[in-house]
Amino acid sequence: MRINKPYILILAAACVIFAAGCGKTSSEEPKDAAKETTESENTSQITVDTSLLDNENDDDHSPADSSQEQESSDDGTVISDKKEILHFVDVFQEQYEVEIDPDIPKHPYDLSAFTHDGQKLKYEDDVYTGRLGIDVSHHQGSIDWKKVADQGFEFAILRIGYRGYGKEGKVNPDKKFSEYIKGAKDAGLDVGVYFFAQAVNEEEAVEEANFVIKTLDGQKLDLPVVYDPESILDDEARTDDVSGEQFTKNTVAFTKTIKDAGYEPMVYSNMLWEAFELDLKELPGIPIWYADYEPLPQTPYDFTMWQYSNEGSVAGISGVVDLDIQLFAKDNFNE
Repeated sequence: MRINKPYILILAAACVIFAAGCGKTSSEEPKDAAKETTESENTSQITVDTSLLDNENDDDHSPADSSQEQESSDDGTVISDKKEILHFVDVFQEQYEVEIDPDIPKHPYDLSAFTHDGQKLKYEDDVYTGRLGIDVSHHQGSIDWKKVADQGFEFAILRIGYRGYGKEGKVNPDKKFSEYIKGAKDAGLDVGVYFFAQAVNEEEAVEEANFVIKTLDGQKLDLPVVYDPESILDDEARTDDVSGEQFTKNTVAFTKTIKDAGYEPMVYSNMLWEAFELDLKELPGIPIWYADYEPLPQTPYDFTMWQYSNEGSVAGISGVVDLDIQLFAKDNFNE
């Protein structure tokens, strides 16, 4: 269910981007494509309205069940008049709330099992574990991938291309992709790719997917092809008037095209996009790469990868880099 986006959301998001100093090149390319929409990636702690909750979790690992005033209809169906509400705040402590959709699968992770060791993040419980990786575009420059691997990073998500955010919206390759995929694989890292999307309709989303497929040219990937639909909030952009419903349709079109080509699709998202843009019910079975730079992930919904920092310092890379953790069931991961 979509909820109308509050006006303050736009203001706070724009402030975050201004504070982060995001910029554009003359070619209309985001300076850091994997994080250009900082509207929700700098959100703070998550809380659930405890006045509406029970003390027990349900089987689908939701944060808690709604403690609801209930009545029964003539056929015995239980009717509830209270919903489970998610409260979260952004980096400026602006507060937001959204109804948690009971029909969207919840993540199964024990938040107390996330532990930070400097810039490295660990996860370990009886069922799930994690491993660390990075994501990069050509803005990271030359990379010594062996040094990256020697620090314990086991995978990399590489930008394969992007669409310009101006009126023309030209699709472009990332000029370091070929160099990066060879270097990362030679160093023993598992590799996936992402495309920074600016499609305004399904036809353009399919064009973006076909660009990825053509660029890969049959190359095997260890990790998914990620669709990264984001807003450009500090400048005029071709996607300014694209609705959440249309973003969702674009995402469905891209992921279907990628899947039909034999690759595993994934979607890049964050808390505000999950609350006010993408309809996750239209993306069943598509894994989520979730972005949130707070100590704990704020989403109640399922995700398999978490971009937990955009300020990582990694030997072999000049400047800052995004850090990620991939989460998986111990019994299902093939070493």
